Amino acid sequence: EKLYIVTRNQSVDLSFSEDTGLYYDRYLREVIEVLETDPHFREKLQTANTEDIKNGRLSKELDLVGHHVRTRLDELKRQEVSRLRMLLKAKLDSTNTQSEGLQMDHASLLKQFEHLDPHNQNTFEAKDLELLISTATKDLENYDAERHDEFKRYEMLKEHERREYLKGLDQEKREKEEKRMEELKDKHRKHPKVNAPGSVAQLREVWEETDGLDPTEFNPKTFFKLHDANGDGVLDEQELEALFAKELEKVYDPKNEEDDMMEMEEERLRMREHVMKNVDINQDRLVSLEEFLKSTDKKEFNNPKEWDTLDDTKPVFTEAELQRFEAELQTKEEELGKRAESLRQEQDLLKERGKALEAQRREYQQAVLEMSQRKEKQAVEGQPPTGPNGELQFHQEMQKLEDQGKRDRQDKKGGDGVSWGHFCFCLL
Repeated sequence: EKLYIVTRNQSVDLSFSEDTGLYYDRYLREVIEVLETDPHFREKLQTANTEDIKNGRLSKELDLVGHHVRTRLDELKRQEVSRLRMLLKAKLDSTNTQSEGLQMDHASLLKQFEHLDPHNQNTFEAKDLELLISTATKDLENYDAERHDEFKRYEMLKEHERREYLKGLDQEKREKEEKRMEELKDKHRKHPKVNAPGSVAQLREVWEETDGLDPTEFNPKTFFKLHDANGDGVLDEQELEALFAKELEKVYDPKNEEDDMMEMEEERLRMREHVMKNVDINQDRLVSLEEFLKSTDKKEFNNPKEWDTLDDTKPVFTEAELQRFEAELQTKEEELGKRAESLRQEQDLLKERGKALEAQRREYQQAVLEMSQRKEKQAVEGQPPTGPNGELQFHQEMQKLEDQGKRDRQDKKGGDGVSWGHFCFCLL
């Protein structure tokens, strides 16, 4: 009751394996988990062969799954499309390739992702399952090669940094540091013998030290069943790698300065590939009981060659590869330098704008403060308030008094038809 993604004649159990390392790993796992909840699809899966999965025939069974399963798959696809859109926007923003106001064509951009149908962004159809399986198939075939390549780049970066560090020292300190580094390398190389992965000596050691059983009673069939952790009748890659823990502990200790844990993971990968090459007859990336028992009959099982660790093999990179890698680093450093300078200039410009805005803010505050003080002073002195241009503003009562005074003067001037001047003349 598992879904296997097939690579050529190989299948990968994704129901119980660890993170595949694929950028759509979560989406892949969630789709598989939902499909396995449907009884019909699970039944078809049990009877499907490698060819059914590879040619997409199994994908057509999607039309027969329950409505609630289809609804959940639709939801998962919409979430994945939304996630991819966010990734695209972040990428475009970081590279400054999107002009202001330019609308992104999500449909076109989504075409670069091969694990879903970009033309239908709302529902999960049979084509989506077919694309998901075929893309995972292709990507997982290249996964181990990509891990080896990542490790090579890591080793080249480490060597580059070592050389740059030594360049910065004077001769005396450099010689002293080189001697210290060599001593650490020698210390790392002094470790117990490492048994060849999958050999009788290696398996007996696990039987005795991990399982706590009598080494004289070692039984391959019993050993297989003990380490088939999920009881599915096969040893997958993770179950195999768990068998190498004792051998790796002989060489690597996270507490030791001289032991590199990245190298330990590369060693683990090499051991697993070695066992798969010698034991996995049908190359399905799984070891069945039959394959395991057949491997114990081989000469290499009882008389293996001594296992060569990474320290015993030739360097993972050449001097020419290191030079090309350093040239790439130099180019990237220059690009980052230009980008940093551009950001610094933008920061300076924003600071200047900030200073100008702060000066304007202070001017406005000062103007408001002066206006407030002037109003308070006028209120204390009993003066009428001033207008926006400083002119006096009178109350309505003052205006009424002025109007009344004008009317009184007019009345006096016109009373009994005698003017004030004529009255004065008569008196004289």
